[in-house]
Amino acid sequence: MGASSASVIHGRTRTALTFTVIALVGALSACATATGNDTASQRELRVFAAASLTDTFTTLANQFEATHPGVNVTLTFDGSSGLATHIIEGSPADVFAAADTTTMRTVTDAGFTQHPPTIFTSNSLTVAVPTDNPAHITTWHDITRTDITLVVCAPQVPCGAATQHLTTSANIALHPASEEQSVTDVLGKITTGEADAGIVYTTDIQRAAGDVTAYPIPDSANVSSNYPIAALTGGQQPELANEFVEYILDDTAQHVLNDAGFTPAP
Repeated sequence: MGASSASVIHGRTRTALTFTVIALVGALSACATATGNDTASQRELRVFAAASLTDTFTTLANQFEATHPGVNVTLTFDGSSGLATHIIEGSPADVFAAADTTTMRTVTDAGFTQHPPTIFTSNSLTVAVPTDNPAHITTWHDITRTDITLVVCAPQVPCGAATQHLTTSANIALHPASEEQSVTDVLGKITTGEADAGIVYTTDIQRAAGDVTAYPIPDSANVSSNYPIAALTGGQQPELANEFVEYILDDTAQHVLNDAGFTPAP
């Protein structure tokens, strides 16, 4: 009797352990399946954008992710011409937002856009100087002085091309100490005191958050840069890329851009 009772007790114990193991295996399998499904449902959208869009597109990407569960927007910011080169050379990207139409045209002509690009916003130039103003600049026209350290964008990038157009429209000559590959590089040299002045986009003044002083260029001489955006061919998320483009054109995104100092598309 005692042995029999013991046997039953052990039998119940083994049964309980067996059910426990089965339950644990089932739970782990369910977790593994759920994890696998979550991983499978994750979608990465790669967006290449001009350096001057860094703050606004970071905000907009976060908003887009919030309304698209399972989507992760990976942002790459740089000078537009450099990004265009990377796209043409095969770097994986789903969306391209450039700081001028000329750069975007190189990508379109190479057959890398799904549809014709759309202008989604515009920007203009301004003169920025360090807050301590070591060169005692008093007007935007002082950038023509030969006794200051002036920094501009290189001619092959959009902000540099716009600067060249400015010299023509305003009939002025500039004597830059250096030509940078992106507007953020220009701004960096101003905020660190390496330059007395620089030509940047109007939106960069807001981005600098009080680290620079702006000397506006009059509308009669200023140059506007139109920013195009396009979904790219060969990306991993063609449909999602078009959704992102539509989102950028929507009123919600346009308000974010306008608040940052961009102007509505023409």
